Amino acid sequence: RGMQESFSPVKTLAVERDIPVYQPATFKDGAATELLRTLAPELLVVVAYGRILPQTFLDVAKYGSINVHGSLLPKYRGAAPIQWAVLNGDKTTGVSVQNARLHRYASDRGLIWVDYYTAMDAGDVIASRETEIGEFETSGELFDRLKTLGAELLVETVRKIASGDVVRVPQNEADATYTKMLNKEMCPIDWNKSPRE
Repeated sequence: RGMQESFSPVKTLAVERDIPVYQPATFKDGAATELLRTLAPELLVVVAYGRILPQTFLDVAKYGSINVHGSLLPKYRGAAPIQWAVLNGDKTTGVSVQNARLHRYASDRGLIWVDYYTAMDAGDVIASRETEIGEFETSGELFDRLKTLGAELLVETVRKIASGDVVRVPQNEADATYTKMLNKEMCPIDWNKSPRE
């Protein structure tokens, strides 16, 4: 904002507690993947990262990777799912925890859990939680509620993965919808429309 770089709340808390933070500028040279291998994570969690992570990176963790997404997948895959739920006048939305991987396969290292290559946000749904959208709720207000809902669902999902009590449900491709980034051309208001048009 204002062309000034600032820390996210996660990085701010990590710095306050002397927890190392790694922010690779690129994944192309393999350095980030090698660094991750030295850290030996059991599970990777992706939340609103905004980039497609290489499969070699996602496969480093013993149990692979999971992604928290701000919609009830397969509806509103891609960017800005919360904003589009409000813009489209939806009555309900929610959060999903999904896995993603390049191919559906099992590994002798354990379970593989992430997929950004077959289609964006197209991995099997591991968990989801629905919530109503208030009649006059803004996307910002909804985002604040969904981030709490998503954090709670993430904790539950990680516990299930740890206990081996996970059911993966493939998404129905026929029901899949994609959202695009919002831009300035979408800003003009048509004052002739009713609030729900």
